[in-house]
Amino acid sequence: MTAIPARLRRMAELLLFHHAQGQTAGFLAFADDLRRAGHVVHTPDLYGGRSFDTLEAGIAHARELGFGTLLENGVRAADGLSPELVYAGFSLGAMPAQKLAQTRPGARGALLFHGCVPVSEFGDRWPADVPVQIHAMQGDPFFEEDQEAAQALVDEAAQAELFLYPGDQHLFTDRGLPAHDEGAASLLLQRVLAFLTPR
Repeated sequence: MTAIPARLRRMAELLLFHHAQGQTAGFLAFADDLRRAGHVVHTPDLYGGRSFDTLEAGIAHARELGFGTLLENGVRAADGLSPELVYAGFSLGAMPAQKLAQTRPGARGALLFHGCVPVSEFGDRWPADVPVQIHAMQGDPFFEEDQEAAQALVDEAAQAELFLYPGDQHLFTDRGLPAHDEGAASLLLQRVLAFLTPR
């Protein structure tokens, strides 16, 4: 693992976006894990309090709301917050996290879980001073189309890592869902805390 950037050597403040199933108990538990480690975590609700039992139902709701609308609502969630944020998101939530990390001055880092889009979606290049981690399962069919973009980002960015875990589940980090993988999720959390926390 690369050395932790000097500007991350203090407790971080994060803007953490939920996945397509909404603010599930597992998503909120992950945010609480980060808070217990001493970090400040903001968790905007892009669904207005709704959550869904299946990924398919969540994706259908996201389509109904409009992916562009959700992206812009996510970007607006940063209004009034410090510019020195780490932007993080799960799957659907990786889009506003990535856009903010690329375009909002002052970003201290990005954590993209289960998703990544081409850097060209939000600008010409990834900011040289913004470290990024990308996490997904090797056989995740939803990440299959994102993997090329993720690898290109890692190749371009000065401080970037792509972690691929054994398995084929999408939301393996959410401990309240059938897709949860305890071993992979624990290793991911360990890597995220190392990214955020001074040694």
